[in-house]
Formats: sequence, structure tokens, C-alpha cells
Amino acid sequence: MSALPAFHIHWDTWGLIVALALYLEFGVSRLASLYAPQGEPPITKRQRQAYYAGLLLLGLVSTWPIHDIGETSLFTFHMIEHISMSLAVPPLLLYGAPWWLIRATVKPILPLMRWLTHPLIALLLFNVVLAGLHYEVFIEAMISSELAHFGVHAALFISAILMWWPVMGPIPDLPRLEPLPRMGYLFLQSLVPTIPAAFFTFASGPVYDIYDSFDHLFGWSTVTDQTIAGLIMKLGGGLILWTAIAITFFRWNAEEERLDRPKPVSRVH
Repeated sequence: MSALPAFHIHWDTWGLIVALALYLEFGVSRLASLYAPQGEPPITKRQRQAYYAGLLLLGLVSTWPIHDIGETSLFTFHMIEHISMSLAVPPLLLYGAPWWLIRATVKPILPLMRWLTHPLIALLLFNVVLAGLHYEVFIEAMISSELAHFGVHAALFISAILMWWPVMGPIPDLPRLEPLPRMGYLFLQSLVPTIPAAFFTFASGPVYDIYDSFDHLFGWSTVTDQTIAGLIMKLGGGLILWTAIAITFFRWNAEEERLDRPKPVSRVH
């Protein structure tokens, strides 16, 4: 059993987290008077909690020890980082950032965003990036180069934001899908990772030579590590996406029941 990797501060990740925190706080304190609608709070307590929960999760999975274990010992931790960065952090940030702040941010590139957040384009881009980063050449580049690692993670994070946009619909200019298409979109996304997840789960030998060369924590073999990583990719990612589907369904059902409820008849005296 190998030891935990030495403590290391990831300045790139913490720099991104600080920048995202400043983006929210500067926007709310300095730009609300210009862009926030009158009579509407610039940000709610629940939004701020969700936003900082996203930043906290990003910090937990992208720094020591989870990130470092994923780069020096276990592919499972690498998978935990990627699933969190792509399926958990983006919806928290999109929900937590005020819509007027997001709108002011993307307004200069609104035509491009309209194309990039089209459901088919967003879904395709995200899954091309997700599939591409599991090629061995990218895995080895991320482990051997901090710059390459940050670049690949930036591509994954940005494409994940675009993938979640049709679900979250943070601004009226680029609204979310209607409930039924939204559930279909999320269902399709839950199916796409099945192939790579099955490849990792049922592989009889090492998929990546570089991970086979590492000393593994917990006494895991390379194949055991890959199997657990594949299960996390399928079950963990599926749990997040099916939770989003369930939330969409129950909210849609509640709204339909509200609309179908007969209105009380007022009596004229």
C-alpha cells in the first residue's frame, strides 16, 4: 500500500475558485444597480449557498488529496474529480449565479452562446470532450503536465456548463427546455457514458499503462481500480442525472396539477 501523496497547493485551481467567488461578489455589490431588476433581490440566500457549495465541491475534488491521488495512484479518484466537475459543480453555479449577472456576462457573445447552447450542439460538444479526455494520450498528458491538465479540465468544465445550460436556462434570452424535452435530454445524457463506463468496468487488464505503473492506495489492483472507476462513472453520474430528471418531473407534475385545479367561484351579492 502506497502512502498519500505529499501536500501540494494547486494555485491554478484555487485561482479559479477565487476568481469565481469574486465574480459573484463583485457582480452583486457593484453591478446590481445597473442590471438587477427593480423590486427583485440581487441574489437570494439559497442562490448564494448553492454557488458556494459548487465552489467548495470544486475545491474538494480538484486539490489535495483527491486530485493528487488521482494523478499518482488511483484512476477512481481521477473519475470522482471529473464526474464532480462536469455533473455536480456546473448546475450549482448556474443556479446560484443571479440570472441578470449571467446575462450581462454573455450578452457580448449572445449569438455564439445561442448556437453553443442549442441542445444537440451542447450535448455533442460535452460528450466529445468527455470521450476524448479518456484517450491514453490525454491521460498521460494530464499526469505529466500541469498546463495540459488545466487545459483539459478547462475544456471539460466549459463544455459541461454548455451541456447544463438547456436544463438550467439561467437567462430568458436562452431559456431552458420545456419539461418533457428536458427529461429526454437528461435521459440521453445518462445513456451516453454507458460505453466507456462498461469498458472500464469489464476490462480484464490495465486500460492505461501509466496507472498500471503506479503504487496503488488501499492495496487495490489496477483492474479493481478501473472497475470501481467505471461503476462511479455510470452509477454516480447516472444518480445525478436521474435526480435532475426526477426533480423536473415532480415540478412539472405539481405545476400541471395547479393549473388543472378548479378555481373557486366568487359569489355576486
